[in-house]
Amino acid sequence: MREYLLTLCITAAVTYLLTGPVRKFAIVAGAMPEIRARDVHREPTPRLGGIAMFFGLCAGLLVADHLPNLNAVFENSNEPRALLSGAALIWLIGVLDDKFEIDALIKLGGQMIAAGVMVMQGLTILWIPIPGVGTVSLTSGQGTLLTVALVVITINAVNFVDGLDGLAAGMVCIASAASFMYAYRIWYGYGIEAAAPATLFAAILMGMCLGFLPHNMHPARIFMGDSGSMLIGLVLAAGAISVTGQVDPAAMKLNFGGARDATHAMLPVFIPLLMPLTIIAIPFADLVLAIVRRTWNGKSPFAADRGHLHHRLLEIGHSHSRAVLIMYFWSALIAFGTVAYSVHSTSVWILLLIVALSALGLVLLLLPRFRPRTPRWAEAFVPPRYRRRRAEHVETETAPEESGTPVGPTPAPVPELSGATRLHGSTAVSERPRVRSHERE
Repeated sequence: MREYLLTLCITAAVTYLLTGPVRKFAIVAGAMPEIRARDVHREPTPRLGGIAMFFGLCAGLLVADHLPNLNAVFENSNEPRALLSGAALIWLIGVLDDKFEIDALIKLGGQMIAAGVMVMQGLTILWIPIPGVGTVSLTSGQGTLLTVALVVITINAVNFVDGLDGLAAGMVCIASAASFMYAYRIWYGYGIEAAAPATLFAAILMGMCLGFLPHNMHPARIFMGDSGSMLIGLVLAAGAISVTGQVDPAAMKLNFGGARDATHAMLPVFIPLLMPLTIIAIPFADLVLAIVRRTWNGKSPFAADRGHLHHRLLEIGHSHSRAVLIMYFWSALIAFGTVAYSVHSTSVWILLLIVALSALGLVLLLLPRFRPRTPRWAEAFVPPRYRRRRAEHVETETAPEESGTPVGPTPAPVPELSGATRLHGSTAVSERPRVRSHERE
């Protein structure tokens, strides 16, 4: 465990220290796209944060290769090299996209090539353990197609959810923590060495996300861009493929009493092949809904819009930070609930706890719908949105601390102006609208 923690900390430190210089490089390189209609942020923000994350990945693999116990992962398996090869390719494609905005189909082709490179070096699904049936061996072609599909789906699921400050990095960090717990249990709990690469991948991925998050939390100073979102999506998929397609349930039957019991015991980690990833169920659900929504409206599945889950949370009244925390909550509930169920699948208390936390999540989700009446003596201790006078007179207006409006006396009404607004430093200056010809008349 100490070597995993050391690898995690070094990965996080390298990522954190490099993100500042990378931000300056992105500004000089002009990787600061204009504000789009679907964007939530209000000022141009540099991208290319994936550069720091990639070098954090390289540092983590380099350190692990020189540690006494983790060095065995590199000697007995080619999976770390396969991961590095695929990650380097997908990272280069992401960097080009962050700078030059390459076509979506070209990115899709690059994702498939990166997945194929990993398959050629041995990181592939060899069999599918099916509960009640047993282990189903796959042919080379079947394993390749399933691996490529899983990698592409995971990469795009993470890329789709990268819409709010700190959202993608935090959700992937939660998913990798759950993956680490499960793979570590198989590796050291049952002595199955095939789970060692997945444990290492999860530890490095946690370090990459934790090192980048301080720079990416709201208000973000830098975005990871496609170079970061596709990179962490590929690393997350590689860990799921390693622990699912490489660990033979027959090796676990000595611990569970039979192949069928072993298959049932590993059920929570087989689900990623079918869903395809329970640990990123929220991003995957967002991906499916986005494809259905855009296709139904006659648009391309790759055409961006403002219909993602995080956009809907903002629309119903949640602040930026609270929307991110709600997404964190649901991701952690699904990911760690799956791990807990894999440990005690017969415990009723686990299911009851998950149901209770789900009910709590629904309450938090619908919180903007409720506006309780606060006694006048307690109004000084609650946010302005819950004060009686504000609820009576400005019911539809958002809270000052959430919308950025300063608290103070209500200014005199002024005529509503339309037109573009430019930001000079930290002061917003509105342009005087042009008077149309029919208005002059």
